[in-house]
Amino acid sequence: MKTLLRVSLLLLLGLGFTITAMADVAATIAKVRAHLGGEAALNGVNSVRFTGKLTLTGVPNAEAPADIEIIFQRPNHQRILASSPARIETTALDDYEAWQRVADPANPADWSLTLLPVDQVKRLRANTWESLNFFKNIEAKGGSARDEGYTQIDGRRAHKITFVHDRAIAFTRYFDVLTGKLLLTEAEGGGTIREEGEIIVNRVTFPRRVITTNRLPDGSERSVIVTFDKVEVNLTFPASTFAMPALGSGT
Repeated sequence: MKTLLRVSLLLLLGLGFTITAMADVAATIAKVRAHLGGEAALNGVNSVRFTGKLTLTGVPNAEAPADIEIIFQRPNHQRILASSPARIETTALDDYEAWQRVADPANPADWSLTLLPVDQVKRLRANTWESLNFFKNIEAKGGSARDEGYTQIDGRRAHKITFVHDRAIAFTRYFDVLTGKLLLTEAEGGGTIREEGEIIVNRVTFPRRVITTNRLPDGSERSVIVTFDKVEVNLTFPASTFAMPALGSGT
């Protein structure tokens, strides 16, 4: 009986810790969403279209900045179009199907189309969820928001929360405890993502610049910098925007 009582007490103590952690996560997410625009504004976002420039750093003989368009639309649609004088690359998610088309702008007949594998489909779906749901209710899609405690980022106290979409897909995010501002994101592969500046549309705050940095095997760093000049909210995009082109089509 004493053993049973001891085990029961340990389980209750563990349950209490879990409930407290969940409450801390929920409170931080609520503060983050208030910082980004508030419940009414965020819940009203059904699509987002970003346009701007993409630049690579840490890459020998890197191309000039590319024009970039990124579209997210509920429930699970995404398209990224990157255009430069040397290459036009389109990557799209159409619910459970994803594809990539690469073309030579100087030679329209020179193009290739690839159906992306399941792991990349899952990653695109996770990215789409993150971009349209603003951290709220990941449990509804089978994921979890895991409390990782508190730490310091850039001299500011931060709440570390890992958003787990799948066993191999997770984003660890650091939020300023005082303001709810996102300070840093770490992907499970070791890369980091920082957001700078603000563009406010329909009372929702979006980043002006996103910097994704990865460390290469030789110790050097490579960054992808996307600078947005325009953000549009709640445009309606037809299904053809995301549908895979016919394999025999050059368009």
